[in-house]
Parts: sequence; C-alpha cells; structure tokens
Amino acid sequence: MNRLRGARFLLAGLLYHVATAQVIEFESHGLKYQTLTRSGVTVMFAPLPSHVREYTILQVAVSNGSAGPYVIKPEDFYYLRNGGEQLQAAPAVTVIENLIEKGSRSDVTKLVNTYESALYGIPHMKSTNGYEQRRQAAIAGITTKLRAAATASAVALVLTKLAPGETTDGAIFLPTVGKPLGPGRLQVRTNTDTFDFNLE
Repeated sequence: MNRLRGARFLLAGLLYHVATAQVIEFESHGLKYQTLTRSGVTVMFAPLPSHVREYTILQVAVSNGSAGPYVIKPEDFYYLRNGGEQLQAAPAVTVIENLIEKGSRSDVTKLVNTYESALYGIPHMKSTNGYEQRRQAAIAGITTKLRAAATASAVALVLTKLAPGETTDGAIFLPTVGKPLGPGRLQVRTNTDTFDFNLE
C-alpha cells in the first residue's frame, strides 16, 4: 500500500514537472534569448536591438519535435504589457507592404543586417524552412533594384506548416509606434499550445 502511494506521488510529481515546462534563458552575441518546449515543439526568441518604422522586431525560431505537423504564423504572437495593453504581431504581408511603401533603403538594410547578425550568431542553428531558404528563393531571377525589397520580405516569419523534425525562423513585427515594449510578457498562442515568456 505504501509503495502504491509512493508511486502515485512520484507520478504526480513527474506530471507536474512536465505540465510546468520551464523557460530557459541564454545569451548569444549580445542578444538575450528565451526558449520553451511544449508538446515537443520548441519556440525560441530574442528582441532585436533595432526598430524599423513603427515596429519592434523579435527574432523567432520554431522547431517541431512532435510526431505530427505543426502550424505557426506571426499572428500567433502577442505582447501583453503589464498595464493591460495587448499587441498582436503584424501579418508578414502587412509588414512587407509597409516597408515597400514607406520604408527607405536604409530601413531595409538595417533590418536585414540586424536579422542576419542575430541569426548567424546562434551556434548550431540549422533551419530547414527559414530565412536563408526564403532569401534564396526571393532573389532568384530578379533585378538588382528589387533585390533589397525581396531580401527584406524573406526576413519576416510567414505562415509555415512544419513537418516533424523541421524548423523555421523569421522576424515578427510588433506595432509599437517606435516606442519600447516596456515590461510585460510575450505569449504565443497556437491551435494546440500556449507559450508564455516574461520580458523585463
């Protein structure tokens, strides 16, 4: 009887540990990353130091370690300010149209340089369905004049269906009107999971 009771407590403890996955924080090339795994899917992000137009930018990577496909899109990301305001990440098409319409060449260059230095600074990061693949596809066969805009469009995280074992990366854009995010938390709400991260 005592053995059975002990086994129940051990099982309850293990289930509690699995249910309350812990955010892991680390630094790489001056950026502060947070990562969290739920149901075999890992979401990792870091705020980028630059703003472009009215957006605060976060670099995001998602890895599907689950047994089935997993869909992720920019609109799954929310920033919840401590005062109660909620900011939803802009869809990739909105950001791209905004940059093409209002962005200067220096905006595009700043965005691409900031994103690439962050992405290539992550040791052992091998995205199977991310920025580098989108960039190569975007610049293939286009004129030099359109190349900068096409490369910038490749930076944005787009709706992606990840097969088991696949990863993707991209930037999400939070409309902050050029102001800092301030204290709050990032929440990722997919169809199956919710990921919560605290920001200082």
